[in-house]
Amino acid sequence: MNTPPSPDNNTPALPTQAVVKQNPFAYKAFTVLWLATVLSNIGTWIHDVGAGWLMTSLSQSSPVWVSLTQAATTLPVFLLALPAGALADKVNRKYMLMIVQTCLLLVANILGIVVAAGKATPLILLLFTFFMGVGAAMTSPVWQAIVPSLVPRAALQQAVAMNSVGVNISRAIGPVLAAVLIGSLGIAAPFFVNALSFMLVLLALFWWQPPAAAEKRLPPEALAGAVRAGWRYALHSELLRAPLLKAAGFFVFASAYWALLPLIAKQVLHGNVSLYGILLGCIGIGAIGGALLLPALRKRKSADQLLLLGAIGTILTLCVFALVQNNYAAGAVCLIAGASWIAVLTSLNTSVQISLPDWVRARGLAVFIMVFFGSQTLGSIIWGQAASHIGIQAALLLAAAGLGLAMFIMRRLHLPNDQTVNLASSLHWPEPLVDASVTHDRGPVMITVTYQIAPENTAVFLSAVYRLRKERLRDGAYSWGIFEDTVQKGQYLEYFIVASWLEHLRQHERVTEHDRDIQTELLQYHCGDEPPKVAHFVAPYPDSINAADK
Repeated sequence: MNTPPSPDNNTPALPTQAVVKQNPFAYKAFTVLWLATVLSNIGTWIHDVGAGWLMTSLSQSSPVWVSLTQAATTLPVFLLALPAGALADKVNRKYMLMIVQTCLLLVANILGIVVAAGKATPLILLLFTFFMGVGAAMTSPVWQAIVPSLVPRAALQQAVAMNSVGVNISRAIGPVLAAVLIGSLGIAAPFFVNALSFMLVLLALFWWQPPAAAEKRLPPEALAGAVRAGWRYALHSELLRAPLLKAAGFFVFASAYWALLPLIAKQVLHGNVSLYGILLGCIGIGAIGGALLLPALRKRKSADQLLLLGAIGTILTLCVFALVQNNYAAGAVCLIAGASWIAVLTSLNTSVQISLPDWVRARGLAVFIMVFFGSQTLGSIIWGQAASHIGIQAALLLAAAGLGLAMFIMRRLHLPNDQTVNLASSLHWPEPLVDASVTHDRGPVMITVTYQIAPENTAVFLSAVYRLRKERLRDGAYSWGIFEDTVQKGQYLEYFIVASWLEHLRQHERVTEHDRDIQTELLQYHCGDEPPKVAHFVAPYPDSINAADK
């Protein structure tokens, strides 16, 4: 039996347990990359405000065009996040980030030149916004996947929260700077400043030396196979189901005020770009305040309760925007909106992080990002169309009602928040005995396990084995079943089928300590004199079948 490696081999040294739990900034790599991403996010918000306000001018304030600007940012992330996550689980993440940041630097500069030359049109602006969204799609899973390598597990939750704080610091600063830049230097200035922010990230990445990756004894997955593995894991993971479904239910409706905020500032509140920047800044300030309150709230509230509070605050925001045409009221409710957003996003993101083992971390986070941005894309399109047909205020009220209904429907789904679940690789499956002629590409492969169960334990055994079914399917099997022998009472045969021998060897590496706990519970019901018999069967080569036919 293999000896499992220490789960902390690639984590930073631990000064003291108290410091780790409270302060991820005790680790230099986290601090440097956090500062760089804050500056980059400030540039991104400056860009978004510039693009949103420019679109109101180019499109004569059409709700459809303005909402499409938001959709063009989020749609690429929905389409490309999972392939990007699969790629990030295969290649050097530092180099991947550096290449994408360089491309974004070029795109931002070109857009600035086009706008400065007066050649921008709604379609051109959407095209460049889409390219920026592609860059976000390629980097978002990577940024989130490297967090566990920057801090120990005990500091992970606070590190995730601090990343959200960084995003919202930039949200508080970026829009205000955008308004100043547009007013003093013109509408092209935000795009050049955004390009400069990418340069700062490149410098930080050049400095960063990530921990050495564990040596892999199996060949890397092909990209298409890695994408399928990530999607399969998300589909069959019980831990991921609740955060993914709740994210979809929240962000489709909460995206309404994001998509329509330029029009709320201009048409409902009769303001200008400065008011738009102030509203965005208030959302950012509210998010920072909410993040500072989260540690105390977590001691008294569960992740589900924090998400519910965030949903209530968002419903209040939508209603105030729709019913109260007052700048001060709008600014005040933006503070609530920011605090609500950070409560929801941090609760969901942390739940996803603790639900993923390292081998599929970037892909699992990519699925969450797909849900996050896909929901916002769908919501932006829906609420833009709704606003153009029934009016901005009516669309906001409809979104508030929809969010309330979604939270009621999903009230029985519970977010995982138990960090005692150990998803480190256990490597407790013994190395399979195999003839040398069985190569990695042979397949499909069927694995069978034979159990002997006393009649009084049948119900509890079946309950446990169906929990094991999810683990088999999640880690590589595409078919699973359990059968009882018609002659020998109480003898059960479990089978599962994988695509190839190599895929089964990967299952050996993917099984976790949490899975071992499930298997230990299952084995206590086996009453045979010997351990359950495990057998491996591989499909014959096609040439052998053809020869038999002849």
